[in-house]
Amino acid sequence: MNAIADILQLSQDILWLNFIVFLRVGPVMSLFPGFGEQSVPARIKLIAALMFTLVVSPAVSPQLTDAVRNPPPLAWLILSETAIGLMIGIGIRLFLLALQTAGSIAAQATSLAQILGSAGVTPLPAIGHLLVVGGLALAMMLGLHVRVAEMVVLTYDLFPVAQLPDASAVTSWGVRQVAASFALAFTLAAPFVIVSVLYNLTLGIINRAMPQLMVVFVGAPVITAGGLGLLLLMAPTMLTIWVEAIEAFVINPFGGN
Repeated sequence: MNAIADILQLSQDILWLNFIVFLRVGPVMSLFPGFGEQSVPARIKLIAALMFTLVVSPAVSPQLTDAVRNPPPLAWLILSETAIGLMIGIGIRLFLLALQTAGSIAAQATSLAQILGSAGVTPLPAIGHLLVVGGLALAMMLGLHVRVAEMVVLTYDLFPVAQLPDASAVTSWGVRQVAASFALAFTLAAPFVIVSVLYNLTLGIINRAMPQLMVVFVGAPVITAGGLGLLLLMAPTMLTIWVEAIEAFVINPFGGN
């Protein structure tokens, strides 16, 4: 009887441990680039979250011994762990939004937003869709999911179970991350913006010099071809900068020393 009781207690502890970890891992996976896309079925997302839970649980089990043996109130546990998971997931998701924003800026600057139309589930120009697909593929090839699993394990040192982080610190961190996301987006799209400015300036000079020439009909094919050529040349560099930025975030997500 004692052996059966020990087995039941051990099973209960394992289930409770995985449940606690799942509360934090689930929101991260729902926003994780690649797994958290709208085109991915909900069942696949759930399976990915469960698999990540099984990966993270053994690594954090020593830190969760007290929470497993003396569980905090269930409602508070769900609230705190879900909030921490959402914070981490949103921080990672902002990098994908930066790539989408960079693609939209580049498409608008080179007049390719309406010419090529939308190619994805979300209303994105073709340039944005191409950059997002390329970025996701590159991130998965470089093991981003493994780095994120490591980051989730380390967050238990910063944010213990059933303890909400300081609201003012989270607000300051969130504002910094949003600002950094837009800065990264504009940095990636800067070559397209510069080319667009030079193109429009040249077009204006030609129009002033030759008013009878329909410069729009002459210039439209030029900016379209130039935008596609610039995308061919700059896409590898843009994706490299993006991957380096997201890797730097995963290594040090909260700006600590």
